[in-house]
Amino acid sequence: MKSVFKHYRLTLTILTAIGLGTISYANADGHAMLKSPYGEGDMAGASNLMTPEKALEAMKLMSTGTVVSIGRTYEAEMPLFGSRVFAVRGTGGLAGGPLGKNDVIWMDDFLATEIGQVGTQFDGLAHIGIGNKHKQFYGGIPASEVIGSYGVKKLGLEHVKPFFTRGILIDMVALKGRAMEAGEEITADDIKAALAKQGTAPPGKGDVVLVHTGWGQHWITDNAKFNSGCPGLGLDAAAYLIEAGIAIAGADTWPVEVVPNPDPELAFPVHQEFITKNGIFIHENIATEKLADAGVYEFAYIFNPVSIKGATGSAGAPLAVY
Repeated sequence: MKSVFKHYRLTLTILTAIGLGTISYANADGHAMLKSPYGEGDMAGASNLMTPEKALEAMKLMSTGTVVSIGRTYEAEMPLFGSRVFAVRGTGGLAGGPLGKNDVIWMDDFLATEIGQVGTQFDGLAHIGIGNKHKQFYGGIPASEVIGSYGVKKLGLEHVKPFFTRGILIDMVALKGRAMEAGEEITADDIKAALAKQGTAPPGKGDVVLVHTGWGQHWITDNAKFNSGCPGLGLDAAAYLIEAGIAIAGADTWPVEVVPNPDPELAFPVHQEFITKNGIFIHENIATEKLADAGVYEFAYIFNPVSIKGATGSAGAPLAVY
């Protein structure tokens, strides 16, 4: 626990230095009562950084007009975390018709799943919290004000603004000359080295950073291995990206962060640093190989989360345009 508190003090120092230090020490267990960097009552998080200026900046990266979907296909065979389910059911025949002189007929389907937490998934602000004695989510909102039987009562996806911004690919496979292994941590120095090798400018305020680890090669081909752990961002890298002011962190893995964590006492701490403490979103299971294979390291990232009231996350296919 001492190591957790030491890291928390370091994170707070960084946040204060960049003007996001509205957090104050309150809890003996190493977590402070949280406040949104975008003002009291905010539920949009880092999507507040999506300004016309960011969209115009991203447009300058669209030089060839190439549009690539970097989301994966949703199907029952894909790896799923824990006991999550993905099931599509047809109507077992026509849903309706024939109707009219033109004899129109139609089909419907029924989808049963954790809509925002399977496949290529976008983690919203109500997805991750801190279960200390205060049980809080982003902005210090008490869990009792978030949890609902028919969707969350606060911090739902309906509050998240569309994303149109600069995207950056961090190609760790190219840097290391190999695919990364489960439990292999990506540090701030790794990110800086990859950027230097690629000749890519560092991430800035409102940018989206996607990490290519090579772990996506196990998608469906070896679901057991894919789910067993993964390479990913560590707390050091997270602190660097928080300081840069990014809006979203993503990767070709299911949690984006390293699993298992190098500290066996920690469980998904990067999720808490990004989502709960800073309102930075996480985009998981991205098909980063489509960009890495094309040698594309900067692009316009476009994604509009499905506006489901009370949802903790969103399905959908983000676009990379370059």
